[in-house]
Amino acid sequence: MMLMNNSPQDEIWLVYDDECPVCKTYCKYVRIKEAVGKLHLIDARKPSLIMDEITAAGLDIDQGMVVKFKNTIYYGPDAIRVITLLSGTSGFFNRVNYLFFSTKLAANVFYPLGKVFRNVVLKVRGIEYIGNLNQHQK
Repeated sequence: MMLMNNSPQDEIWLVYDDECPVCKTYCKYVRIKEAVGKLHLIDARKPSLIMDEITAAGLDIDQGMVVKFKNTIYYGPDAIRVITLLSGTSGFFNRVNYLFFSTKLAANVFYPLGKVFRNVVLKVRGIEYIGNLNQHQK
């Protein structure tokens, strides 16, 4: 019998905006299959090594979500597609998510719409952008 331990490479890091109701709700309902690895939810508004890595890579967290899996960083539509594929179709939320984001074409079409919705929600609620690239330049 072979025991398999999850290495840090098998862990999934999902960086999101905890002050954004859209982002927070998505993270609350997305479910990663246990066989894939452990999901870490990282608030982009708090300092972290992964936020330093994202900023150093020149990725604007206000313009796209970030997923790190197997030492690869995925951004925007690619990030939501990776999470969708790793989540599978168990449960209503994951099935809907799979419908909208499981293919590259669908993710490229629907992700920008979700981003617009997020921006409208932030504006209406008076929530400032994270501005990780602006902070890096200071």
